Amino acid sequence: MKTRMIRINDEIARVTADVIRSELSDPRIGPVVSVLGAETTQDLKHCKIRISIFGNDEEQASQTMEALTRASGFIRRRVAEIVNLRQTPEIKFVYDDSIEHGMRMRKLIDEVNQ
Repeated sequence: MKTRMIRINDEIARVTADVIRSELSDPRIGPVVSVLGAETTQDLKHCKIRISIFGNDEEQASQTMEALTRASGFIRRRVAEIVNLRQTPEIKFVYDDSIEHGMRMRKLIDEVNQ
């Protein structure tokens, strides 16, 4: 059962990334938006998709998250068309700044080493 959920999460994340990259035309969505992963509940009713936004300030990231939230119905519909599931989960986007945080820490460590 666990491997099935891993495959489902990976497929939902892949399809979501493709839809964001190629099918959404909202100008509020920043140029570098990455889908880091998806976490679906066992009953397939809800899915949290972790999003990372690079090179933007806080306001731009907020606008991107708002645009993705507004497009979640469209994205869910496209996931339902592409991924063969009995029930398509409700999608919620979650901002994940762990990569940016790691890059800042790396920069600080490099500065200290010099």
